[in-house]
Amino acid sequence: MDPTTDIAAGTEAAADPRAALEALRAEIAKAVVGQDPAVTGLVVALLCRGHVLLEGVPGVAKTLLVRALASALELDTKRVQFTPDLMPSDVTGSLVYDTRTAEFSFQPGPVFTNLLLADEINRTPPKTQSSLLEAMEERQVTVDGTPRPLPEPFLVAATQNPVEYEGTYPLPEAQLDRFLLKLTVPLPSRQDEIDVLTRHASGFNPRDLRAAGIRPVADPADLEAARAAVAGTTVSPEITAYVVDICRATRESPSLTMGVSPRGATALLSTARAWAWLTGRDYVIPDDVKALALPTLRHRVQLRPEAEMEGVTADSVIDAVLAHVPVPR
Repeated sequence: MDPTTDIAAGTEAAADPRAALEALRAEIAKAVVGQDPAVTGLVVALLCRGHVLLEGVPGVAKTLLVRALASALELDTKRVQFTPDLMPSDVTGSLVYDTRTAEFSFQPGPVFTNLLLADEINRTPPKTQSSLLEAMEERQVTVDGTPRPLPEPFLVAATQNPVEYEGTYPLPEAQLDRFLLKLTVPLPSRQDEIDVLTRHASGFNPRDLRAAGIRPVADPADLEAARAAVAGTTVSPEITAYVVDICRATRESPSLTMGVSPRGATALLSTARAWAWLTGRDYVIPDDVKALALPTLRHRVQLRPEAEMEGVTADSVIDAVLAHVPVPR
């Protein structure tokens, strides 16, 4: 390809943050086959300054997905493997005594990054899980009474295995509610799995994303411009009422002991705006709300034990609510 064309394309992407973020999908696809909903969810979370819980069995490219996103966005990323013996200071950092100066200095932990991959977050005790709460909500870490701001942008992408619960510490509802989205990462289709094996047979190395051809197609400046554009997306009173009605309906569902809180309603409105902007509109329609309802709300409801025994899932309850609540015209 002509280098002049490359330069022109890059300039156009920089001038249009939507085009830059759309290019992420094609770039990440060089390393991750399929999983478009998860990719879109991560982009939506970045636009909304939220955090993501990725749930899927081992080996479905959850870690690779996060690393590929960081490479394509020119973001710094760090990974923490959560284990039963992990301490809060292993995440946030701690004061270290310097023998040369005879003073304590702060040694930043891995949380001081743009994109933190918290791998298998449900395998560490609540004390360490809670060390992320301040970082996720306040975007700062307080050590020895001194608040220390985290880099911007900042996103926590936490993973958990949905089938192995032995030796795990399930996240409490209050902490689950801090995640903007809960994304399920399913097993690939037969054709996608064939494509994965074909790439590996051709020499693809998931540990070397540069060799896979992933290049930065957007940067934090594009992301900041995109966030400003999302903030200008129009939300009509009818759409606001629709979001509220959906969330209130979950509180009345006989299958749930706990419905969606007002924080969840705010999150759904935020993600719907981001999705509307990504799809090329400057206003929100009901379909935007429906598109983001499952990933935004599924972790904010609690099933009754008897409903769970009958095979009812959080997704099926939310689908029923969406089918029942009148859609504004």
